[in-house]
Amino acid sequence: MSRNQTEQMFQDDLDYCYDAVQDVSRTFALTVAELDEPMSRDICVGYLLCRIADTVEDAGHIPPAEQRTLLDLYNRVLDPDDDATIAEFRAAVDEWIPESPNDDWEVVAQSPRVFRAFEGLDEDSRAAIRPPVRELVSGMAMFVERYAEQGGLRLQTFGELEEYCWYAAGTVGTLVTGLLSRNVDDSVSETLQNNARSFAMLLQLVNVSKDVATDFEEENNVYIPQELLDDQQLDTEDIRDGDNGEEFVPVIRRVVDRAEGYLDGAQTWLEAMPEIRGNTLSAWAIPFLLAVGTLRELEERPEDVIEEGDVKVSRSEVTTLFAMFSGEDDPSVAELRSKIRQQPLDEY
Repeated sequence: MSRNQTEQMFQDDLDYCYDAVQDVSRTFALTVAELDEPMSRDICVGYLLCRIADTVEDAGHIPPAEQRTLLDLYNRVLDPDDDATIAEFRAAVDEWIPESPNDDWEVVAQSPRVFRAFEGLDEDSRAAIRPPVRELVSGMAMFVERYAEQGGLRLQTFGELEEYCWYAAGTVGTLVTGLLSRNVDDSVSETLQNNARSFAMLLQLVNVSKDVATDFEEENNVYIPQELLDDQQLDTEDIRDGDNGEEFVPVIRRVVDRAEGYLDGAQTWLEAMPEIRGNTLSAWAIPFLLAVGTLRELEERPEDVIEEGDVKVSRSEVTTLFAMFSGEDDPSVAELRSKIRQQPLDEY
């Protein structure tokens, strides 16, 4: 294959990745859209590599033992010192791809294209992306095996919840930090590395808080620690009953309080982040500030997590927030955090 043909294949695969991220996560697609090259392609491809593993882990129709086998094989594919190939993974997962795949499973079906796009990135980018993605995959495999008999995750303690959140979302903070740290001085790199965990934990704990009913109904996973349910004399099956919203209020508030403990560290990470390699403040500040707004909504109406199945900020507030970052100068993250914490940004 000629160099031009190779470059065209890479561009075609990359174009596919940009289209796919729009389908599987409109929220994350907004982050990718806020970035410039080469950061945009690095984050897009890295995210889809994680999404493939996440889809396998969330698949209730795959027996846990098979899930573990698939995740272990996928991890080997990502290991540059292993002979496993993406073609082997694609063949192994084929029987589990639904006949009419949704957007997530379509990405799994197209995993060779995602992997080719990854291999087409520069060597430094691959070196920064590979370790956090592999950590995510190995962590998911471990949790699948841990709860194999239950057929779905049933986290028991706050410590276990935070352990899971790290594997599920720590990739974001460490991946971005890894891509940027090579190009900054030691003090900035240290600040990024010390606070990357806070950014990831904040976003994932907010997701856990707002998606309790959805995660149980769609994935048979319960991330709310059993110890919190026990304190309120609740059972996992109580999540199904929309009339139990008030009973779950203390549980939701405990997780929200834990998430809020990561706000300062996440803000420090953002404010230290350099805008280099196509990185932009808006790409990461917007998800952070949306998390702040979601925490506000969760505090005001925690019962809706059970009664309505979801809690989120309004589309109008999202639009207003994006508009704040559309000018030449970035607004103050600290000031926006304070305002959004008090009331919706579109109400000022």
